[in-house]
Amino acid sequence: MAEVIANDQANGQASQPQLLVQKIYVKDVSFEAPNAPQIFHDIDERDQPQVQLNLSQKATDLGNGLFEVVLSLTLTCTVGQRTAYLAEVEQAGLFGISGFNEADQAGIIGSYCPNLLFPYARQVISSLVLEGGFPPFLLQPINFDALFAEQQRRMAGGDEAPATLNS
Repeated sequence: MAEVIANDQANGQASQPQLLVQKIYVKDVSFEAPNAPQIFHDIDERDQPQVQLNLSQKATDLGNGLFEVVLSLTLTCTVGQRTAYLAEVEQAGLFGISGFNEADQAGIIGSYCPNLLFPYARQVISSLVLEGGFPPFLLQPINFDALFAEQQRRMAGGDEAPATLNS
């Protein structure tokens, strides 16, 4: 290994930062409609549905510059006090990340990777809701840069809580 590094430096080729997307996949998915079929009537006739999105992510260092990043979304729709549906997806990706300083690597894992995974997770959620017999639902874009900055601020202050978005 030392010979390869020495040869690269001798040839004027310093180790360049690299970010590779190796695989994007659904790690886990779930859909529940615990109050069906009565809830279909309730949605049409009574209360306005309330939707809550819980969002989290985790990253696992698999070694040799390979990271698994998992974006978890849980969408809960309630009508009155009853749950209409609960849709959950863990959208994951394998990312090769090397040659970055610690702060840049944290930013890639905390912001870039979730930004890349979100459209896939949004499509899965949308399909689950529609196939569950409910009106179409499209998650709005999420500013992962701002969420990452807020997470960094909270960690610096010793406070750590998962992100929750309400619609």
